[in-house]
Amino acid sequence: MTTGIAVLNFGEPAAADRDVVVDYLERIFLANMDIEGETTEEAARERARSLAERRAPGLMEEYGEIGGSPLNAHAQRQADLIETELQERGYDVKTYTGYQFMEPFIGDAAEAAHADGVDRLIGLPVYPLCGPSTTVQSLEKLSAAVDDLDWDVDYTEITGYHTHSAYARLRADNIRRTLDREGMELDEDTRLVFSAHGTPTYYLDEGSRYVQYVEEHCDMVAGMLGISEYELGYQNHANRDVEWTQPDVEAVVENVDAERVVVDPTSFMHEQSETLSELDVELREEAEEEGLGFTRVPVPYDDDRFVGLLADLTEPFIADFDPDLYGLQQCKCRPESNAMCLNARRNE
Repeated sequence: MTTGIAVLNFGEPAAADRDVVVDYLERIFLANMDIEGETTEEAARERARSLAERRAPGLMEEYGEIGGSPLNAHAQRQADLIETELQERGYDVKTYTGYQFMEPFIGDAAEAAHADGVDRLIGLPVYPLCGPSTTVQSLEKLSAAVDDLDWDVDYTEITGYHTHSAYARLRADNIRRTLDREGMELDEDTRLVFSAHGTPTYYLDEGSRYVQYVEEHCDMVAGMLGISEYELGYQNHANRDVEWTQPDVEAVVENVDAERVVVDPTSFMHEQSETLSELDVELREEAEEEGLGFTRVPVPYDDDRFVGLLADLTEPFIADFDPDLYGLQQCKCRPESNAMCLNARRNE
């Protein structure tokens, strides 16, 4: 059987083109308009456009500073590596990249797989921590695209995998390599700060376990590094008058009692504006104003172990053996019979 793997990502503009950036932001704001309460479709679109036009200049400035976002290129690289890895294992597999908010969209990935006539389709969001506006929303888009095609395909979704030991190990080793390269150790003078993407508390109130997942992952990595004390902050976006996860990573850094911080972008698996601008530029400035040394851990997006991990997650569905043997069970965050994750057993 031929397997298509839809490798799903957020997407981001590769350059500071105003029209592209505004359209991109409008899609994001519109997709998450429920956090502002009930409204009409027309009002929602007007609100999303207004927010996009207000946010665009700042984001364009960020893209200008970093030379455009490499997210899409990194995502395509990951998809290519997953395809190669599985083909080398002897499987007839092809990967299709789809983005939530940039071309090619998730629906485009579904259409491409359909046109190629694959016998089974696997939705694989490349988000290490399952969240409602990332993992869940991307899979909802893929499922809707399959339905729109009236496609009777063997379809499976993979959601949360942050507790996979190989994932925690590669993140811990990546931090350790950065420390070794800089000649540092984690001690009373050097504090590890995990920076996770924030989320509106609306989603937590609706039942999302995102914060739980972030804290679990940070505990695992810290344990592998042999430390019991670390800091955790969230990268929040104050584009709307809604509450976000706390504490803000800026506040965390301002209150660190140390000489330097080592910042790990723990919820990111690509370099993008939130790492290259928000951390490398903005958070660095905050740290230096407080008299702190600043080191940022790079994202290990093309680490061979990460590629192997993602291939492992899909393998039970390609090779037709019980996914429970790998610890995969029906997801609770996306309670569909074909959605599988590593978190379900612990959240029964």
